[in-house]
Amino acid sequence: MVSWNPAYFSQAWAEFGAQHFDVCVIGGGSVGAGAALDAASRGLKVAVVEARDFASGTSSRSSKMFHGGLRYLAMLDFRLVAESLRERELSMSTLAPHLVKPLRFIFPLTHRVWERPYMASGFALYDLMGGAKSVPMQKHLSRAGTLRLAPGLKDDVVVGGVRYFDTLVDDARHTLTVLRTAAELGAVVRPSTQVVGLTKVGSRVVGARLLDTDTGSETTLSADVFINATGVWTEEIHKLAGVTGPFTVRASKGVHIVVPRDCLDADAALCFVTEKSVLFVIPWGEYWIIGTTDTDWDKNLAYPAATRADIDYILAHVNEKVRHPITVADIVGVYSGLRPLVSGTSESTTNLSRNHAVARVTPGLVSVAGGKYTTYRVIGRDAVAAAVQDIRGRMVPESVTDATPLLGAERYQAVANHTPALAHQYGLTTAQVEHLLGRYGSLVREVLALGVSDPALLAPIPGAPRYLLVEAVYAVTHEGALHVADIIERRLRIAMEYGHRGVECAAPIAQVVAPYLGWSATEVTAEVDGYAATVAALLSAEQEATDAGANEMVARVSDPRSRIDVSQDR
Repeated sequence: MVSWNPAYFSQAWAEFGAQHFDVCVIGGGSVGAGAALDAASRGLKVAVVEARDFASGTSSRSSKMFHGGLRYLAMLDFRLVAESLRERELSMSTLAPHLVKPLRFIFPLTHRVWERPYMASGFALYDLMGGAKSVPMQKHLSRAGTLRLAPGLKDDVVVGGVRYFDTLVDDARHTLTVLRTAAELGAVVRPSTQVVGLTKVGSRVVGARLLDTDTGSETTLSADVFINATGVWTEEIHKLAGVTGPFTVRASKGVHIVVPRDCLDADAALCFVTEKSVLFVIPWGEYWIIGTTDTDWDKNLAYPAATRADIDYILAHVNEKVRHPITVADIVGVYSGLRPLVSGTSESTTNLSRNHAVARVTPGLVSVAGGKYTTYRVIGRDAVAAAVQDIRGRMVPESVTDATPLLGAERYQAVANHTPALAHQYGLTTAQVEHLLGRYGSLVREVLALGVSDPALLAPIPGAPRYLLVEAVYAVTHEGALHVADIIERRLRIAMEYGHRGVECAAPIAQVVAPYLGWSATEVTAEVDGYAATVAALLSAEQEATDAGANEMVARVSDPRSRIDVSQDR
């Protein structure tokens, strides 16, 4: 098993400067991960470079669903719905059953007479297109039946409901697992590696100048073809190549809030239609995730700030539906991500295409943008298919990612059947083991093995008792975390699940991982203080009424990768 640790990344840096690759994927989010796995599973020599941390952008800030695209039926985008449902089923049943779980939803009906037959026809089409394979078909509920499942809804806003199913996924962990699977198949993957220049011979892109955003070192990587999978940074790579792409990318900001489960009495996720978008209320362990917004964003791409106006918008819309109002004081977490939308003629981001676009913008450079998280595999496959024409001297096999389970999927159910035995063996509760299984799948034994020589690592993390110290160590020894923020925000989800946003955990986490990262006492302090400053800036942004004001607050953030070229963030 490939272990992503500082030694691995040091070797990867040396390989980048010394070897020639068939494909270099720029971007370590969901699309870059999908392209990397597709290329590696076709037998190609693949490099993956990510300027910050894996899934540090949009791919850790989604609504946490592999959803079938029910809303796109209303837009008559049947191809996207069918594709999404097919990919959802594939991930849930074959590729990642440990990470993608069925999730029961209720769509509350609020209008008498016309709404039920209208929604029934939509859900029937949804089911027929693939929405009811591993999960039940739609079921219509009376008003009383809806309120039995969701007694927290207001009596006077519900006239009935429809039960249907989608899925729940930890987006950051999923993207990380796709990349780790690509590495198992030979891809050389590295974070803290920013493309700061592209070299060309004539019109062909043949190399990339790389910056180590932690140390400031530089090297040059050569490849037959580069896949630009940078999402909202797409046009920054085009500028480096000196080209104008056939499409542009607009960023739409989506904000979510996180509140404790006792804020709303319901036994299923909820879906409401607003005047601008869809509002989801999604169960997440001991919490609800509520969102999202859909507004233009043309400011800092790395830290799209949530404003008080964004938060108030979400609260206002959910409180129209629930019996007991949810307040700002209830919020334990807020996160904000950017959807990379392929720009069209509409002035509203809500109506821009969620379909993806792939283009060979110049010989040796393929760009891919847009799409939905659910279809990451298809997007990656299409990007590699476009890149194949630039790979010289060999025949490239067809894609096989539809039959390539992710790490942790193999024997997952068999390992899950050993939950009581694992709990007894390691002195944990069954709930703790089940939590680990939902994050690591059949790799859970590999995680827990780190606690054999040091049983203290099997203790909960101070300030975040739902996680174990061994998970923070595993994040460094196997999952490529290089900074405290990488662990708190993405390997674990502490930043969105606790009111302190991870500040109370930063010191104990930094101290336990310091020996594995070679940190001095001074470096531990710098990591802890830097993380606290970042949280303070984001909390300040949440008090601002406008995007401009919030953006000024996040300008105070000091990126833990101190050498990063922030000019690409505009």
